[in-house]
Amino acid sequence: MVRQPLTPEQIEAGRRLGALLRHARAGRDPAEVAHAAGISPETLRKIETGRLPSPGFGTIVGLGEALGIPVQELAATWRGAELPLEAAS
Repeated sequence: MVRQPLTPEQIEAGRRLGALLRHARAGRDPAEVAHAAGISPETLRKIETGRLPSPGFGTIVGLGEALGIPVQELAATWRGAELPLEAAS
C-alpha cells in the first residue's frame, strides 16, 4: 500500500500538536515521558518537532495520559481549534 503524501494542512496540524506536547512536557525528561507513553524518545522528539505530523491514535492516547492532557484537547489542537496552551498544563 502506498501512503499518500501529507497535505500542508496536515503538516501544520502536526506542528500544532507537537508544540502543545512540548509545552506540556516542559521540565520533564523526554525519555521518562516517552516511556510512560509507550513510545521511544526518538518518536516523541519527532512528534514534538513536527517531523511525525500524524502519529497513530494509540500514540496520542498514550501521550495524553502521560502528560495529563485529555484526548479531546489533543484532537482540538490538531484540528486547529483555539485552545490556550495553559489548558494542557
